Amino acid sequence: MFSGCHTALITPFKDHELYLEGLEKLVEFQISGGVSGILAVGTTGESPTLTWEEHNKVIRFVAEKCKGRCKSIAGTGSNNTRETMESTGHAVQVGVDAALLVDPYYNGPSSLEIRREYVAPVAKKFPQIQIIPYVIPGRTGTQLLPEDLALLHQQYANMNMVKEATGNIENMKRTRECCGEDFTILSGDDDMTFTIMTDPVIKASGVISVASNIAPRSVHEMTTLLNQGKQAEAEKLMVALKPLFGIVTVKTQEETPYGAVTCRARNPLATKTLMAILGMPVGPCRPPLGKMTNKGIEVVLGVGRTVWKNNPEILKPIADFFDVDIEARLYDESILAGLRYDQY
Repeated sequence: MFSGCHTALITPFKDHELYLEGLEKLVEFQISGGVSGILAVGTTGESPTLTWEEHNKVIRFVAEKCKGRCKSIAGTGSNNTRETMESTGHAVQVGVDAALLVDPYYNGPSSLEIRREYVAPVAKKFPQIQIIPYVIPGRTGTQLLPEDLALLHQQYANMNMVKEATGNIENMKRTRECCGEDFTILSGDDDMTFTIMTDPVIKASGVISVASNIAPRSVHEMTTLLNQGKQAEAEKLMVALKPLFGIVTVKTQEETPYGAVTCRARNPLATKTLMAILGMPVGPCRPPLGKMTNKGIEVVLGVGRTVWKNNPEILKPIADFFDVDIEARLYDESILAGLRYDQY
C-alpha cells in the first residue's frame, strides 16, 4: 500500500536542465516527513517535457535514494505501449517497487484497448512489481473503466491498485463493486482524499499527493489517521491543508486588449511557484508551462500566507529542513520577479 504518497518534482533549474542536487534535497525532505513512497516522473514531475533519457535518469536517482527507506514508484506510462514497456523495463532494472501507467492520452484508445493493448502486456511482462493504472480522463481524454480494472485484477496478481483521479464518486463506487475488498484505491486528487477515504463504499486507502510536495508530514499524518479510524483528528488536518489542495489549478480572469479571458495555471505551476517562494530548491517549469500572472501570484501568496498564519505547523518542517525564514519570504516582493509575467 502506498498510503500518503508524494509526487516528486523534477526541478529543471539552470537552462531547464535537471537539477539533481535539488531533487535529492526534496526526496530527503519527503522521507523525513514519513511518506510511504515517492513517485518519480508523474505529471507533477513534469513528465510531458522530459526526454525518455531524462525519465530514466530521474527514476534511477529516486529509486536509489528510496531503497530500504520507502517505496519508489516510477511514472512509466505514455500513449505508446512500446515506449511504456521500455521505460518500465528500465524501472524494474533499477529496483523500483511499482510503475504508474497513465491512461494513453490524445490517441484515446477505448477501455478495452487500454486493458488489452497497454496495461495487460506490462503487467504480464513485469510480474515482480506492482502496476498501478492512473485514471485521469480530464487530462487524457480517455478512461480505463472499473469493469476492465476488475478483469485486470482478476488476471494479474500485480494489478491490485489504482490511482483514481476521475473526480467521479459513482465511478469509484463502481470500482469497489467490481474489484472487491482486496483492491486498493488511492486518491489522485488531494481535495477528494478525505471524502473517498471515509466513504463506506469506496474505502480508499491513501493518496498520491501534489500537496505532499509542500507538506509531506501533514498529508501523511492525515491519511494515517484516517486508516486508523480517527476521523475527527484527520478532519482537522484536512481543513488546515485545504488551501494547499486548492492551488492544483489556479483560475483567474485576465484582461486583454480584446476583452476578458480565463487563464488556467495547471499543475505543477502553482505548486512549484509556492515552493520557490517558500525557499525550496525548485526551478522554473519547462515550456510550454511558464509563469503565473500577477493575479495568479496573488492567489498563491494568499494560500501560503493563510496556511502560515492559521496553521504554521504545516509549513514549519520546510523552515527547519531548508533553513529558511518563511514569514520573511512570504512578504518579500523581490522573490516574485522571476515567477510571474509582467503583463498578460
